[in-house]
Amino acid sequence: MEINNTLEEVRYQQALKRVKRIKGFYSHLLVYVVINMMILLLQYTDGDGPKDFWQWHTFSMVIFWGIGLGAHGMSVFVPTMLMGKDWEERKINQLMEKDKNNTWE
Repeated sequence: MEINNTLEEVRYQQALKRVKRIKGFYSHLLVYVVINMMILLLQYTDGDGPKDFWQWHTFSMVIFWGIGLGAHGMSVFVPTMLMGKDWEERKINQLMEKDKNNTWE
């Protein structure tokens, strides 16, 4: 019974950690969209119209921050796509079994 409770607790903690990572990504995405929309709007209204707007310096931050956001998204979503839903749990169990078999008694 104790092992079952512990296993459920571990699963809960893993799920909680994953939810926090997903929430962090969506917060990052929201900040990215809002801030970049404001910056692009200011760039458009402060310049000489379309001629000044379509320059590298206008979009450089959007591009590089977007690359960082893409990396953040990949770190959150890709591991489960590539390794399957239960990969972490199987790997944890495998390492625990290996450690249990390699005890120095």
